[in-house]
Amino acid sequence: MNQCRVVLIRPKIAANIGATARVMRNFGVSQLTLVSPEAELQDPRGRLLATHAEEILDSAKVVSDLGEAVANCVLVVGTSGRSGGLFRQQSVGPPEQIVTHLVRAMASGPVALVFGPERTGLTDAEVTRCHHLMQIHTDAGHPALNLAQAVAISLYELHKAWQGGHSVAAIEIAPFSMQEQMFSQLQEALVAIHFLYGDKAEPLMHGIRHMLGKARLTKMEVKLLMGLARQMLWVARQPREP
Repeated sequence: MNQCRVVLIRPKIAANIGATARVMRNFGVSQLTLVSPEAELQDPRGRLLATHAEEILDSAKVVSDLGEAVANCVLVVGTSGRSGGLFRQQSVGPPEQIVTHLVRAMASGPVALVFGPERTGLTDAEVTRCHHLMQIHTDAGHPALNLAQAVAISLYELHKAWQGGHSVAAIEIAPFSMQEQMFSQLQEALVAIHFLYGDKAEPLMHGIRHMLGKARLTKMEVKLLMGLARQMLWVARQPREP
């Protein structure tokens, strides 16, 4: 379970950070990373709710970018209370379904559960950088969950799946930072050959990211695709015959 990292993006309320640390301790998770937090880790209101989990707050990392928070992770799962639209309908499912992917990936390296700020949740740009999107189904009359409650439900389902023995033999899944480099090169190449253009560019690239993300690419496969991107760029830049 300690292969799982909880990432809170721009958390605003110190009490939610403290309550998150406590529930992480409940389920054997100790890696907490905050991305550009607005609340202070040392705020006494947060430490009050981090009963027996103060060491998680003390060892928490603070970074400025999601990419830095999950750079060495082999799988990144975002969470969202909102559904529908282009960015929130692909690779989406309830916790009990999505956590099985996390458990399998944990055999290969670190994984991340990513939660957005309390009022707005993850942006579309952040969602598209996640391999899967987890949605906790609630009553339609009041769908918004407290941040720490969402963390608790997610980690409970992950812990249950982990105890159920869903893990498989480790494979060498490429880390997030390497996958991001590949996507950047592919995007540049696809723009050069005019596959990505105009209003269609962003949704098409989103679809490509999720299609390849589901493949659990190894380092060798990522290098192969980067080589393909370089070759496409080379061809696209050759002078055309009159």
